[in-house]
Amino acid sequence: MSAPANGNQAAAPERLRRELKVTDAAAFSVGLIGPVGAMALLGVGAAGLLGEGATWAFVFAILGVSLVGYGFVKLSQHISHTGSVYALVGRTLGPRAGFVAGAALFTAYATIGTGSTIEIALFFNKVLGQLGLAGAGASEWIWTALVALVLVVALSLSEIRVITRILLICELAGAALVGLLSIVIIVRVAAGHGPHGQTFSWNFLHLPAGTGVGTIAGAAVFGFLAFAGFEGAASLGEETMNPKREIPRALKITIVVVGAFFLLAIVGQALGYGTGPAGVKAFSAAEDPYGDLAGQYLGSAMGVLLNLVASVSLFAITLGTVNGAARVGYALIRDAGVPGPVVRLTKRGAPVGTIVVTSLLILCFAVGQRLAGTGVLDATFYWLTIGTISLLVAYAMATVGAFRFLFLSGRPNAPRWQAVVPVLALAFIAYTIFKNVVGVSGPYRFFPYIILAVLLVATVVVAAVPGLADRVRTRIADQGDSE
Repeated sequence: MSAPANGNQAAAPERLRRELKVTDAAAFSVGLIGPVGAMALLGVGAAGLLGEGATWAFVFAILGVSLVGYGFVKLSQHISHTGSVYALVGRTLGPRAGFVAGAALFTAYATIGTGSTIEIALFFNKVLGQLGLAGAGASEWIWTALVALVLVVALSLSEIRVITRILLICELAGAALVGLLSIVIIVRVAAGHGPHGQTFSWNFLHLPAGTGVGTIAGAAVFGFLAFAGFEGAASLGEETMNPKREIPRALKITIVVVGAFFLLAIVGQALGYGTGPAGVKAFSAAEDPYGDLAGQYLGSAMGVLLNLVASVSLFAITLGTVNGAARVGYALIRDAGVPGPVVRLTKRGAPVGTIVVTSLLILCFAVGQRLAGTGVLDATFYWLTIGTISLLVAYAMATVGAFRFLFLSGRPNAPRWQAVVPVLALAFIAYTIFKNVVGVSGPYRFFPYIILAVLLVATVVVAAVPGLADRVRTRIADQGDSE
């Protein structure tokens, strides 16, 4: 590394700090998922397809994410790098493929961060409206989103250990309240005291007549999307102590804990609205399931509080995605040999250059969406959908890389019979991508082309810039083998 140009840079560390434990890494993944915020709307989508059997969407999603997680867990036992998918793919499929996968992951985090920033406004403005403090109309959403983004940037400049603690606290507080609501609902309906005559019924595991495999798989997409970001711990490979042991553990913990929370939450929502025709109709059309159910079962004050914790959970998602994107971007630019302030670290070890770049992108995306006159709900789903498609591409490349590394690299790195796991994972990812790009209408039909453009640009850059692939190969090997 060249000598620093000034005193400020000289005071900054040359490497990311290795100081995190398994709980920190798991907290980062959980924060990226934002389970409380995710369940604020995704259960409704599953109910729209599977009715009272919406729970099955999350059962199959847990199975799907476990299949995908297999590749991440296995590769993380051998490779530790802040680039996450970029390094995992780079070591298994080559530096050019790794660079493209890194670009896809950076795009995913930046666009999901945009969607979650906007969604903060959706729920926080509901809180303000419920308290009579402000209007909650679409015209005000941009200001709430911008304030949230400023707070995210300020916190992102802290030590990563502080950030993971904030993510953990945000999600634990929200999960505790949602868990309380779900348990109260289950107990009340089991006792026959539902507010509108709801009673306990195993019909929450019943699928509507005529439900085909395609419908079930389509509904599972909603559950699978709720897990988006579970791989976040892998981007802390250079900041976690003993990463080849702790990162795989963190990924497993994330899938198990978040999966259990999702099942409790979706069962509570399904039983809370009721499994009869009227309840299913209300559930599938709900715009504020937390507020609706809390108001019925625990009082209106709890509804306000749950919308507030949903806002906090979404804030955690934005904080996690900004820091995830910043670290992936930092790894890409650093390994490409690009000098200057964009690869600068603060004294606390934060990649300030790429944090600023990521935040400016989110700012431009959100402001541009508001200037286009897009409503808060549409703006949220537009950016979350773009990010999801890009994330799925990164997942697919990592899964192919895992298959090659584990079973086709000379000596097997896993039992042969396990080869079926990444094959099934790739099929699940492919179908999820298919459901997100085929047969969609409106602006959604253009989103796959945005991701194709990103992938094409990344491919051209890594192929055309002299020596770039070699530099990436060397840096991935050096950093990926470090402890």
